[in-house]
Amino acid sequence: MEVDISLSPRVNSIKPSKTVAIIGQAIALVEAGVPVIRLAAGEPDFDTPAPIVEAGKKAIREGYTRYTPNAGTVEIRQAICHKLKEENGISYTPDQILVSNGAKQSSVQAVKAVCSPGDEVIISAPYWVSYPEMARMADAKPVILPTKISENFLLDPKALESKLTEKSRLLILCSPSNPTGSVYPKRLLEEIAQIVAKHPRLLVLSDECYEHIIFAPATHTSFASLPGMWERTLTVNGFSKAFAMTGWRLGYLAGPKHFVSACGKIQSQFTSGASSISQKAGVAALGLGYAGGEAVSIMVKAFRERRDFLVKSFGELEGVKISEPQGAFYLFIDFSSYYGTEVEGFGKIENSESLCRYLLDEGQVALVPGDAFGDDSCIRISYAASLTNIQAAVERIKKALLPLRQAVPV
Repeated sequence: MEVDISLSPRVNSIKPSKTVAIIGQAIALVEAGVPVIRLAAGEPDFDTPAPIVEAGKKAIREGYTRYTPNAGTVEIRQAICHKLKEENGISYTPDQILVSNGAKQSSVQAVKAVCSPGDEVIISAPYWVSYPEMARMADAKPVILPTKISENFLLDPKALESKLTEKSRLLILCSPSNPTGSVYPKRLLEEIAQIVAKHPRLLVLSDECYEHIIFAPATHTSFASLPGMWERTLTVNGFSKAFAMTGWRLGYLAGPKHFVSACGKIQSQFTSGASSISQKAGVAALGLGYAGGEAVSIMVKAFRERRDFLVKSFGELEGVKISEPQGAFYLFIDFSSYYGTEVEGFGKIENSESLCRYLLDEGQVALVPGDAFGDDSCIRISYAASLTNIQAAVERIKKALLPLRQAVPV
């Protein structure tokens, strides 16, 4: 008798993460002895700051290794409330905070908690690869709004207004943005807020994971801090990016108690609370000072230096379009002028995926194709790597592009 190996329609509707797949492929090549430079992962190359590490070690030594409350310890939720009040200008109480195993879990639970089958989730492209799949997991429909590189990949309020219907339930905003590094100025967020206010069913998921990795003169504005938006906004943040704590798996959701409690209900039947050790480390991270203090500012300075190098280096190439990122650690570059060219021994460069495969094969540099983020004209380069590695990668990319350049119209 054969076993039924069919899967649920919900699982079949979800696309696997291309970033995870490419990172896995690059790691396999490195383990096989191929000297691949990996610029695909959204992971800081810095070690977790020492005070955070020590707090984790202390938690282990002192036996702080048991379950915590589902929503997180009172200690870390109070620390998060203090941070949000002091840095973001938004007030919450500990029962309006839910600590999870990473900001991705916080986001998934938020989408599941507020969306019903057939609801629409509004997502601007380029987008983080997981947003549309989160909507599908909730049996909701992702509605994609393309943006333009000439407008720094920022959402046009008029385009947003034209797409809103009675089925529109959730607008997802990410600033600073993964994958573009774009930062929404306050005046633009205010225009978006005025549109949101006209639609009683519409909520906003504000992904602010990269808020501390921002380059002056750009500044961060929390959407919930805008007039009338606190009641509508689910703010997601975490520790992975700013504090180089990706492996600690710690994130959180802040919002009205009604919504946060619903997310907590999901979490209680899913994973329960986050790691007790990570929560102690998180408290230490929030105690480093305003915006992460010196430890974070050192990392941000390095990210800015790398960004400047990449923008200058790729700006020298004919036919390449760049929107200079104002935050995060990604460069989203338009290489579409190279599409349509034939490469001997490889074949035709047809799109972002084939160009990334070519650069991996020929240049031994791992990048992420833009179609994973909803914009096939671009490629995402992560500069969460040492400047030495980035410089070597640029040399390899430029060398690999030389055979293509003759076919690029000037």
